[in-house]
Amino acid sequence: MCHFIGLFGNFVLNSVFNKMYLSTISIVNFRNYEEVAADFSERINCFTGLNGSGKTNLLDVIHYLSLCKSFLNPVDSQNIRFDQPMFVVQGKFNSSGQEDSILCSVRKGQRKIFKKNGVDYDRLSDHIGSFPLVVVSPLDSVLITGGSEERRRFMDTVISQFNRNYLEHLIAYNRVLSQRNALLKKMSEGEQQDDGTLEILDLQLDHNGTPIYNSRKAFIRELLPFFSSNYSKLSGDAEQVELIYESKMHETSIADLLKKNISRDVVLGYTTSGIHKDDLDFIIAGHSLKRSGSQGQQKTFLIALKLAEYVFLDRASGKKPMLLLDDVHDKLDEERVTRLMETVCGNSFGQLFVTDTGAGRMDELFKAKKLPYKMFRVEEGRIVSQ
Repeated sequence: MCHFIGLFGNFVLNSVFNKMYLSTISIVNFRNYEEVAADFSERINCFTGLNGSGKTNLLDVIHYLSLCKSFLNPVDSQNIRFDQPMFVVQGKFNSSGQEDSILCSVRKGQRKIFKKNGVDYDRLSDHIGSFPLVVVSPLDSVLITGGSEERRRFMDTVISQFNRNYLEHLIAYNRVLSQRNALLKKMSEGEQQDDGTLEILDLQLDHNGTPIYNSRKAFIRELLPFFSSNYSKLSGDAEQVELIYESKMHETSIADLLKKNISRDVVLGYTTSGIHKDDLDFIIAGHSLKRSGSQGQQKTFLIALKLAEYVFLDRASGKKPMLLLDDVHDKLDEERVTRLMETVCGNSFGQLFVTDTGAGRMDELFKAKKLPYKMFRVEEGRIVSQ
């Protein structure tokens, strides 16, 4: 077994893998789908159809069932079909012979309902990690072009799928941060003086932020070899790449950072330092990917990063995650697409869901690999098994 060294506690990379896959889904009033259902292959599933037909929406249903949220639109109510009061998505997962039924329902103006085998979760966080998932999408480009919050979200999403304590610390940290910012805003506007509350909040931020920092640092260190290897395979050893975790906590503690910046925080009315300011720097051939990478390099970088995430979760959870590949031909030449598909069709991967505009090229590939697969034609809110 391989052991994490970092502060994941006595965390062990699992050497025993449990077979896990999604066998069925049913959808009512989700986006462009009125009412549909589908049964899946436990290995490979391909959704084909014209752009805008709803292929990506199917991947988003799977994302909901795994991570309790959309990867396309974080506002749950906006995923309800036009003029309908609610949506319901359901799925059945098989993990080492045990079947679990998962239901998610969202009604306008009410809290989201999430159930496992008919029983409500008290907290959505209790579900995270049960059925690990990795999605590769054209939307991943925001990791390069977007602000630091996008790259922190990437780290948080991955680590939370196998480290429940991390998720609890993250929820607590964000709650305390909101309280501190609200107090600082009142202080900056002269509406309130500090009565010792800041000191208490700072202690809580330090208590929750320190394990978050240590987990992120260990995660990037462990992820880097997988990432570099995947990039080399996809690019044909074209360039050297790096992931650099940027944090003020490399130099000092959160407690010291908060104390050092208190005057500035009061003037500005918000917390200017802490793990909520961390970032990841993406480097290719010694330069920032954002400034110097071509579209093909950026896409290859992101796919290599997501495949590294897959390997990491695979080893961390003991379950092969579901892999969702959306529009694999976006900004990739045919040679790199072929390398990607040959990689994910290998024995190291579990259940795969892929979208493409045409069925022919994927059908040929899967037949050549002699792998069990299903092709689905998606058109006008319908799913047709081919």
